[in-house]
Amino acid sequence: MPAWTPPLDSGALHDLLERVRNWQPFDGGALLDDVAAALDDVPPAEGDTAPLAERLRGHLARLVTIAVASEADQDTTAAQLALQARPLQTEPLPGERRAATAHLRRLGWTANELHDRLTALRCLRKAA
Repeated sequence: MPAWTPPLDSGALHDLLERVRNWQPFDGGALLDDVAAALDDVPPAEGDTAPLAERLRGHLARLVTIAVASEADQDTTAAQLALQARPLQTEPLPGERRAATAHLRRLGWTANELHDRLTALRCLRKAA
């Protein structure tokens, strides 16, 4: 009988431990606050644009992961929204103010729609 070997080596275990330590639960309230800031009639202050875009990218990444993990991407609408979200997560924030505001609005709209769809499919609990 062969000797038992662990499924992960020490490097992989260390990486897994770091991922668990850095994990934060999904916060629907924070998502809705960021969506509201992105979609408000008054654009965020110039210094707030980049951090808001980064947070929205993080929300989108989490929502896409939830959609895939819960198989919500089998739903046509959820799949389309996840497909729209993927390139937005990596698209750089434009330097010009109007273009940056338009990009924030796309991020916010997509995050809001995907959140709403996942909530309707019962992949998420209703937030706020």
